[in-house]
Amino acid sequence: MTVESSLKQQMLDAIPRLRAFAISLSGSLDRADDLVQGTLLKGLSNLDKFHPGTSMQAWLFTILRNDFLTQVRRSRREIEDPKGSWAEKMAVMPDQGARLDLTDMLSALGKLPFDQREALLLVSAEGLSYEEAARICGTNIGTIKSRINRARNRLADLLNFDANDDLGPDRLVKAALLMHT
Repeated sequence: MTVESSLKQQMLDAIPRLRAFAISLSGSLDRADDLVQGTLLKGLSNLDKFHPGTSMQAWLFTILRNDFLTQVRRSRREIEDPKGSWAEKMAVMPDQGARLDLTDMLSALGKLPFDQREALLLVSAEGLSYEEAARICGTNIGTIKSRINRARNRLADLLNFDANDDLGPDRLVKAALLMHT
């Protein structure tokens, strides 16, 4: 009998104990059989890594235990969804549109006169009141309101904004919402 065939025989002899161990770990005959089969396949493909003179059973038990723990860790991150109902609800809208919108907005902001851009950013982006923005800019409230109004109108022109079409969800979101109604 060759060394390799002796090792294979030791693997075969370990199957009943491997199966019992796998059942105790998994609590399921089917999962246990899958674990044992996977263990034997890994053992055979890595037989060259086995150190003769050590316990074949202990080596196989280690492989089985590690595979079981890997499956447990992986299953914690997974949700059983045989009908796909969770997957349907987990749709994520692409973010390319938002990035392009931001790029367009930044470009349009750069085309505004400084005083309009400053007033708009202080009130709209920073959340300051008209009074606070007027104090910072060293002007009166009416001037700030006028600058912001002109800035908003100019941005709408630069961005080809049509209030009837552009408010609310975009075309992609509307299509996705229609699919789920």
